[in-house]
Amino acid sequence: MLKSPSLFRRLLLASALFGLPASAYAADAPSVVVSIKPIHGIASAIMKDVGTPTLLIDGAASPHAYSLRPSEARALQDADLVIYVSHALEGFLEKPLESLSGNAHQLELVDISGLALRHMREGGAWEAHSHDHGGHDDDDHDHADDHDHDHDHDDADHDAHHDDDDHDHATAAHDDHDEHDAHEHEEHEHEDGIDPHIWLDPANGASIAKAIADELGEIDPDHRATYQENLKKLLASLAALGNDLDNQLAPVRNKSFVVFHDAYQYLEAGFDLNAVGSITVSPEQKPGARRLHEIEDKIRESGAVCVFAEPQFRPAIVEAVVADTGAHIGTLDPLGADIDAGPDAYQEILKQNVAALADCLSGS
Repeated sequence: MLKSPSLFRRLLLASALFGLPASAYAADAPSVVVSIKPIHGIASAIMKDVGTPTLLIDGAASPHAYSLRPSEARALQDADLVIYVSHALEGFLEKPLESLSGNAHQLELVDISGLALRHMREGGAWEAHSHDHGGHDDDDHDHADDHDHDHDHDDADHDAHHDDDDHDHATAAHDDHDEHDAHEHEEHEHEDGIDPHIWLDPANGASIAKAIADELGEIDPDHRATYQENLKKLLASLAALGNDLDNQLAPVRNKSFVVFHDAYQYLEAGFDLNAVGSITVSPEQKPGARRLHEIEDKIRESGAVCVFAEPQFRPAIVEAVVADTGAHIGTLDPLGADIDAGPDAYQEILKQNVAALADCLSGS
């Protein structure tokens, strides 16, 4: 008479069938929560054979205006480590992160060392950003080639993230409260001036991977060697991929294009591409008729070959812009909405966007 397989054997069988390592069920694996898919892909690759991080935003949802489900809020509460890009990108995390237990680690990637950070572009073909309170003159703020790291910003009135009515402190603690608010205010000003789409440059992806591996090794020293070995493999993979993508883009490197919103300058800088403008500064902001006419003029003036839409948004706006210009329409997606989450997702997102650029700019 056949005996039913043991629980351990059933777990091994499930691992084989679904491609999961048996160690993914290890009770001692740290609980890691990651905000967006490309970063989750990097974390998954680093945690391979130890555990699987939790992804908050999957599919076509936008990190700019996301609402946590109860299960996701619980995952944050139980997390040993929360990894996100910045308060400027994942604003929905600000309040939940404040209520995390004192034992939870937070890794805000925009603050790690080794990144090539870039200012948001404004003026002319790069529409002024919504955080701009100073009424800037577009002619004075064309930052398309401004890649220095000067983080001084004249946004003294920028206090949208702070609600003093929420705090009723004793007088004795008032000075400490003011000092904390000033520090937090300064951090948010810094983030608001920086383009948060840091992962689209593979060199930044390598720095992100190193930071995640180091953080995991700190909170989980028993698996530090595994994290470092996985990091070594991932860095080698990214170096080879970077060369392949660079060769793929070489024939179209000098061709001009327009993007739906300004999310791709790290990709442009990483591969020396020639974007000349964006239709809107934010996917949540619908451009007006005047803006659309400005972009049409920019397409004609620059000889832009392609205008890129994004899968989350109706293509009607892009179709209207290119109707009389002769430019092609392509699709770029910084978050990889239709790519499966997992240890290969980051590389697949880069591949997908580079393929879209090469195809559209070449007229395929």
